[in-house]
Amino acid sequence: MDPRIEAARRMTRRQFFGEQGLRMGNVALAAMAGSAIASSSGAARGATVDATELSGGSVHPGLPGLPHFPGTAKSVIYLHMNGGPSQIDLWDYKPGLQDYFDKELPPSIQGGQRLSTMTSGQQRFPVAPSKFKFEQAGECGTWVNVDLLPHTSKIVDDIALIRTVHTNAINHDPACTFVMTGSEIPGKASLGSWVSYGLGSDNDDLPSFVVFTPRFPGDSNGQALYNRMWGSGFLPTRYNGVALRGSGDPVLYLADPDGVERSDRRHMLDALDALNRRNLDRYGDPETATRIAQYEMAFRMQTSIPDLIDISNETDATLEMYGPDVRTPGTFAHSALIARRLVERGVRVVQLAHRGWDQHGALPYQLGNQCRDTDQGTAALVMDLKQRGLLENTLVVWGGEFGRTVYSQGNLTRDDYGRDHHPRNYCMWMAGGGVKGGIVHGETDEFSYNVVRDGVSLFDLNATILHCLGIDHTRLTFPFQGLDQRLTGVEPAGPVMALLK
Repeated sequence: MDPRIEAARRMTRRQFFGEQGLRMGNVALAAMAGSAIASSSGAARGATVDATELSGGSVHPGLPGLPHFPGTAKSVIYLHMNGGPSQIDLWDYKPGLQDYFDKELPPSIQGGQRLSTMTSGQQRFPVAPSKFKFEQAGECGTWVNVDLLPHTSKIVDDIALIRTVHTNAINHDPACTFVMTGSEIPGKASLGSWVSYGLGSDNDDLPSFVVFTPRFPGDSNGQALYNRMWGSGFLPTRYNGVALRGSGDPVLYLADPDGVERSDRRHMLDALDALNRRNLDRYGDPETATRIAQYEMAFRMQTSIPDLIDISNETDATLEMYGPDVRTPGTFAHSALIARRLVERGVRVVQLAHRGWDQHGALPYQLGNQCRDTDQGTAALVMDLKQRGLLENTLVVWGGEFGRTVYSQGNLTRDDYGRDHHPRNYCMWMAGGGVKGGIVHGETDEFSYNVVRDGVSLFDLNATILHCLGIDHTRLTFPFQGLDQRLTGVEPAGPVMALLK
């Protein structure tokens, strides 16, 4: 006999009416909750629940009263090097480490800090100096690895190098979630979603937040990317980042099927629009407003995306600046060029997430591959923006989720070593958008293991990004689960004014 029928036969009269009462109560509670959400979400969430506001209006409107003050940047291009680039081998020059080769890291430096499980069982923690050549670059004289970053070394006069970024997370998943959402706990809104929610977009034909996940060298250790890194979390889903594909059509179903005219698609969307608006008027669900906006955006992207990715009008000089990979979709160089074209068209946030920076072993070889894949495109992006007068109002951010240890993981030679995760300090840089160029902020100890002066938390970093956009990080909030959520959390934080012009 069906167990559900058997259970029903054994149910007493009291159990039956008790269960039905609970169900009716749940229905009533859900209805009241839905009404409350609908009444509060329009202003509090920034979700458009009035159909008349959507008609002919912006697909991505910003919040009233934002920006809070005149910002120095209109857009952000965030170059996320997923895996944890080694600060010791790229930016934090420590020539004195050569004298410590294969010597034990002093216990006073480690100071009882926790280690990852990948090295906590090592019998020794031998110091591994960088094998690469550093030089002072630009008029500012910033020390940089010229072996691996020959192109980026030419733009140091335009960047503000932060040597003392630090995080709480020691493993990739929580660390990436933290750097992009301000929390190690999944479910929070990403930086790009916050900016999109607050400021909206200046282009109704493109998403306000676009994401690229370019290919990376196949022999590198590619950690997973999670869509929470560009997700809207508790914000309405209309503020999700839109990830463009690196092969085939950037967006699936970009072209109409054979035999379907664009006017037919328009008639279909109009019919769906009418039905969705009836539901929106009746229930006030902000996700219905999202559906209306997304359908309209998808229709507009059928013409705006082909124009975006058509680089035939770019000059040979521009393409040569980005390097030979720029003509191949899915590469970092091609993604960097399209990022420039996006901010040129008013897109608010562009995020490039490049994998493969997790070098637990064979670091010199793998790090070389990673830099060859990204160095020229990164420098070209900054130079291209500057030549077009866009760098003044575009903030470029480069960095990962944590740094690497000064001690070697596994076998150590002068030419080969690996490094474990290191959250205590690492390097990031910013350029454009009101940031001072040619400066270095913060100081680490002689082992690049601890912050000595001017530490920058991830909350400080995100507060600085928001400040450049004209947003007070304490006032950009969203009510969720009884709290006014914000990107920078509740701990003390603020923009790093020393970085700003």
